[in-house]
Amino acid sequence: MGDEKVKEEALQILGLFQALPRLVVFDLDYTLWPFYCECRSKREMPSLYPHARGILYALKEKNIDLAIASRSPTPNIAKTFLDKLELKSMFVAQEIFSSWTHKIEHFQRIHRRTGLPYESMLFFDDEDRNIEAVSKMGVTSILVGDGVTLGALRQGLTNFTGSTSSSSEKRKRK
Repeated sequence: MGDEKVKEEALQILGLFQALPRLVVFDLDYTLWPFYCECRSKREMPSLYPHARGILYALKEKNIDLAIASRSPTPNIAKTFLDKLELKSMFVAQEIFSSWTHKIEHFQRIHRRTGLPYESMLFFDDEDRNIEAVSKMGVTSILVGDGVTLGALRQGLTNFTGSTSSSSEKRKRK
């Protein structure tokens, strides 16, 4: 499925939901692309998972901000690959650094940079420990198997809608 077709389908999925996140955050390795940066050379031409680019374009078209949270020990390679893929300018925050905090520090920096509450964010990652840690911060977090897909996007938006409606219900009860 080509980027344009994926984008169209992603826009249809986005159109099904009234409550949308204000920011969608992506891990890089095994979420947007099918490799670890530290195992690659800057000279290589990277590739994305088949649905990744179309999903990014659809989110941008809906005026949803994008960010990166990656624990890569080789941020220079990751940033070079984002440049080569012509994606770097799409992200309002690029937190790419080695860390033992399971992305908590990444999200604290993203929050400080954007001013957006954690509850208005949606996050995609391929590691359970990151999903668990970031979920505890209030971010709707989705575990991906083989990269971000249209199915993962739909699941993320479904979970996001459920978490925002339950938090607004809690506010109404107070």
